Amino acid sequence: MTTAVSQASTWSTLRRGLAMSPELRSGLAGTLVLAFFATAGRVAVPIAVQRGIDHGLLVQGGPDLGAIAGVVAVTALVLLVTMISAYLMNVRLYTVSETALAGIRTRTFRHIHDLSMLHQQSERRGSLVSRVTGDVDQMSQFLQWGGVILLVSLGQLTITTVVMATYSWQLTLVVYAAFAPVVFVIRHFQKRLTVAYGVVRAHVGTMLAAISESVVGAAVIRAYGVRRRTESRLDAAIEDNRRAQFTALRTSVTSFTAGEWASGLATAAVVVVGVLLGIGGHLTVGQLTAFLFLVTLFVQPVQIATEVLNEAQNAIAGWRRVLDVLDQAPDVADPGEAGLDLPPGPIDVRFSHVRFAYPGGPEVLSDVDLAIPAQIRVAVVGETGSGKTTFAKLLTRLMDPTSGQVLLSGVALTDVRFASLRRRVVMVPQDGFLFDASVADNVRFARPDISDEDLYLAFAELGLADWVDGLVEGLSTQVGERGEALSVGERQLVALARAYVADPDLLVLDEATSAVDPATEVRLQRTLDAVTRGRTTIAIAHRLSTAQAADEVLVVDRGRVVQRGPHDELVRDPESVYGRLYASWLEQTRAS
Repeated sequence: MTTAVSQASTWSTLRRGLAMSPELRSGLAGTLVLAFFATAGRVAVPIAVQRGIDHGLLVQGGPDLGAIAGVVAVTALVLLVTMISAYLMNVRLYTVSETALAGIRTRTFRHIHDLSMLHQQSERRGSLVSRVTGDVDQMSQFLQWGGVILLVSLGQLTITTVVMATYSWQLTLVVYAAFAPVVFVIRHFQKRLTVAYGVVRAHVGTMLAAISESVVGAAVIRAYGVRRRTESRLDAAIEDNRRAQFTALRTSVTSFTAGEWASGLATAAVVVVGVLLGIGGHLTVGQLTAFLFLVTLFVQPVQIATEVLNEAQNAIAGWRRVLDVLDQAPDVADPGEAGLDLPPGPIDVRFSHVRFAYPGGPEVLSDVDLAIPAQIRVAVVGETGSGKTTFAKLLTRLMDPTSGQVLLSGVALTDVRFASLRRRVVMVPQDGFLFDASVADNVRFARPDISDEDLYLAFAELGLADWVDGLVEGLSTQVGERGEALSVGERQLVALARAYVADPDLLVLDEATSAVDPATEVRLQRTLDAVTRGRTTIAIAHRLSTAQAADEVLVVDRGRVVQRGPHDELVRDPESVYGRLYASWLEQTRAS
C-alpha cells in the first residue's frame, strides 16, 4: 500500500516525526547546548599544539616552559569540561529519545487497536507487530547512536571550520574543495538509500510475519507434514531480507568510499599548499601543524557521515512505516465525549436496512431489517458463510455496516461511547482467546476486583466447580500462550465464565459452545438457561441444542434473514432453509 507518507521526503518525514514527539523537541535545546561544549573542546588540542610550538618551543631564547605549562593546564581544564558535557549530553539524549519513542510506541499500539477488525485482518499480524517493535527500535538505535554522532559531528565541523579559517582561509578553501564532490555523491546516494531501506523495512515485516505464523501454526505444520514447505517459505523470506540488506549496504559502502578518497585528497593538498604558504611566510610551523590536526577533526565527521546516513535512512524508513499506521483513520471510531451512553435497563436490538460487504467482495449481509426485543434469547442459524459471524461483529461494533444502522435501545451504535458499549455488551468469540496468565487472571479481565471466593462461586453457578477442582492448580492454573495449555473446549469454558462475571445486558455468543463435548454442552446449556434469563442474548448457533433452547430463531441464508420464529414453528416446514438445517442436525446426531 503506497501512501503520501511513503512518498514523503526525508525532511518532511523528520518534521512530522518531531511534530509527533514533543519530548524530543522540548529536550533538543538543552542537548544542543551540551553538544556545543562537548565539541568545542575538541579543537583545544590543535590550538594547544600551535601555541606550544609557536609561543613555547620556537620562541627566542629557547623553550618557554612556563608558557608550555600554561597551555597544558588550560587545555586540560577545557578537556575536562568537554568530557563532562559529553557525558551529560549522552545521558540527556538517551533519556529524551527513549521517553519520546516510548510515547510513539504507545500511540502506535493504541492506534492499531482503534482500527477496525476489517483493517487488522487486511494486514499480516507480524507486519503490524514489527512496526510497533522493530521499526521503533530502529528509530531508537539511530537517535541514541546516530543522534549523538550527528550532533557532535555538526558541532565539530562548524567549530573546526571557524578555527581553520582563523589560521588560513586559503587552506580552508582547499579542504572544502576536496570534499565538495562528496556532498553531491551523498545527496545522490541518499535518494537511493531512502528507497533501499524502505524495501528493507518491508522485508523485515514480511519475515517476522512468516516466522510468527510458523511458530503459532507449529501443530498444523506437523500434522500435515509440511515442514519442508514451511522451511522453504521461511528461507525465501529470509533470503529476500538478506538481498534487500545487501543492496542497501552496497549503496552505503559506495558513498563511504567516496568520503575516503576525499579525505586522502584533502590531507595531501593541505600538506602541499601549506608548505608553499609556509615558505612564503604566510603560515608558521605551529599553524601548519595545528591545521593538519584540524583537518583530521574535519575529516572524521565527514567519513562517518555515510555510516550515519546509512542508519538514518533505515530509521526514517521505519518512521515512515509507523506514520503509515498512524495515518490510517479508524473507520470504527470512538465518539468519545461527544458520544452517548446506552440507556439503563434491558437492551433491545434494531437492524435498520443494514448492508455489509468486505472491500472488493460481494455483499455478506443484504438489507437486514429487523427488531429484537429486550430480554429474549435469539439463535442465529445458517450455513457456513451465510453471514452469521458478520451479524455478530456488527452488533458488537467490531465493524460498521456499509450502509444502514445498528441501534441498541434506540441509540445508533456509532453514537455510543466505547466505554459504555464494552461495559454493557459482551461477545464470546468462537475461538475463546485466552491470555498467557492463570485461569483466574483471564476471567478477571472482565471484572478485575472479583475475589477468588466469588470467582470460584461463579464457576460453581455455571456448573463448572468440578472442572476447576480437577485442574492441577485450580484457578491458579496457567493456561499458556493463547490458552494452548487447555483444550479448545476448556478455553471456551473459561471464555464463558469471563463473559458471565462481566454481567452484560447484551450477551453475544459466536458459536461459543461449538468445541465443547456433548456432556459438557448439556451441563453448560442448563447453566446458560439461568445465566441468560432476563438478559438479551444473541447466539450464533452451530448446534441444534442452541436453537432449540432459544425463544426465537433467525435463519440467515446468503446474507438475508429468510425465516424467523420459534424452533417448533420453523421446523414444521421440512422444505425450508431451517427445515433442511434441522434435518442435517438430526442426521449428525444419529451418526454420533
